[in-house]
Amino acid sequence: MDFGDILNQWDQLCSKEEAQRKEKARGTNKPRPRLPNAPRLEKTDDSKTLVIESQWADSEPEEEAELPRVNPMDLWLRRYGVVDKDSLAKEVAERERGQNREYLKKLPCGAKIDLHGLTRDEAWERLDTFIGDCSRRGIQKVLIVHGKGHHSKEQSDVSILSSMVRTFVELDRRLGASGHPDKKLGGNGATWVIIKKK
Repeated sequence: MDFGDILNQWDQLCSKEEAQRKEKARGTNKPRPRLPNAPRLEKTDDSKTLVIESQWADSEPEEEAELPRVNPMDLWLRRYGVVDKDSLAKEVAERERGQNREYLKKLPCGAKIDLHGLTRDEAWERLDTFIGDCSRRGIQKVLIVHGKGHHSKEQSDVSILSSMVRTFVELDRRLGASGHPDKKLGGNGATWVIIKKK
């Protein structure tokens, strides 16, 4: 047996398999999907015959333009985009740190304002301007010194400016967590505040 005989046997085997495949394809009785320009079959009422009507009898079929081939990877990237997992993990870690009270307390203050000697209205205006300026500059934590109220004309347990600062912090949407610093930085006579990121 030489190489030519082997090739002949191979061709016969391939032709038998091709014939079997064609026979199977003919044997399946699956309905084909209707093409858009295929004729329709309708029954008439008076005669029980079928009338073939073409949807586009007068017009010739148009040639379909060949669509440009698209790289599957480019298509997937356009559809689903790219996710930077490192930046997502960093954002989650920052958010968790931002909710940790001890971390916020130890965070250094970027700016400080002293409201001693101001009236309630003057202090409110200065504080509003100060917070707006710090927010624009991207400062995260500020210290507001308002005093303990020992020299207030109204003799009460709480300082006038202290209650005004508390109200301001609660009403201003730019501000987040707040608290009193250590005694070295003023204790109850000062308040630290976190400025939310835009």
